[in-house]
Amino acid sequence: MNLLLLVLYPIAWFAPLMRAGLLPFFGLSEISVMTGLQSLWASDIFLGLVVTLFALFAPYLKTIGLALIHFDLLNPRVEKVLEVMGKLAMADIFLIALYITLTKGIGVGRIEVAWGLYLFTFCILASLFISWKTQQRPVKLED
Repeated sequence: MNLLLLVLYPIAWFAPLMRAGLLPFFGLSEISVMTGLQSLWASDIFLGLVVTLFALFAPYLKTIGLALIHFDLLNPRVEKVLEVMGKLAMADIFLIALYITLTKGIGVGRIEVAWGLYLFTFCILASLFISWKTQQRPVKLED
């Protein structure tokens, strides 16, 4: 399941999370993680770099690290580093902020949830579950 996340994460980053428009009469623009990051990079490069690091690279590197541990290609003691990396990953925080925004609504415009939001939610929940299950398994200590 963890290896599947290596494929699903990039799809979720480019998938439409929502469609937003100013008024019901006008067309809706699709918003994805990547379009959000592009807007952020255009307005604030430093913040764009920080969010890109913690929203894209940290969760992906954590997933790769867990896969290496599962295949006994990485020392299980590295799991503590991956745990910290998972806490720094902003994907789950981003998702919660997105849900709050969707719930509150804009008032003037209209927002429709797209299929990418469900995929992104699945990836984050699956990653949290895999991390939790990895921590539950007994650690093999090498002499």
